[in-house]
Amino acid sequence: LALDDELNIARLVNEAKIVLTDDRVVVNSTDVTEVIRTPAVTGKVSAIAALGVVRAALVTQQQAIGANGGIVAEGRDMCTHVFPNAKVKIFLTASVPERARRRQQDLLDRGQGEVSLVELEHSIAERDRIDSTREIAPLKKAADAIEIVTDNLSIDEVVDRIVSMYREATST
Repeated sequence: LALDDELNIARLVNEAKIVLTDDRVVVNSTDVTEVIRTPAVTGKVSAIAALGVVRAALVTQQQAIGANGGIVAEGRDMCTHVFPNAKVKIFLTASVPERARRRQQDLLDRGQGEVSLVELEHSIAERDRIDSTREIAPLKKAADAIEIVTDNLSIDEVVDRIVSMYREATST
């Protein structure tokens, strides 16, 4: 579909049956876990995510998934739009160069070929700009979110900080 074909995009999104497991994403019985991380898909995320019909349908589905709690949700508007009443809100961030380096390594690890670091930095910065200035649910840190800058942290260190924050927030 063309990125501006809102009518058909809305139809597809509203008909989509999304199932999330611990490490898989399945849409209409098709495992899309790997394909959603390809440059072909990630390069179009901001354009699709900016469509009101897409946001409305997906927010409804996300809120239904999280209705009973007990989930960890990751995304650019989770704390401000999808789950504004979440007990623990964390705003993970890293510099554009660090995110580009990580993305390049992720693509290499997945066997998706070499992508220039400069190209990745440009696309990440552009997505940030678009997402931060979109009309519906712009990318921003929730006022009550705790920010973690992850540039110099390992995955284990980030997870440890998040778990500690969760335990502290839920022990009171």
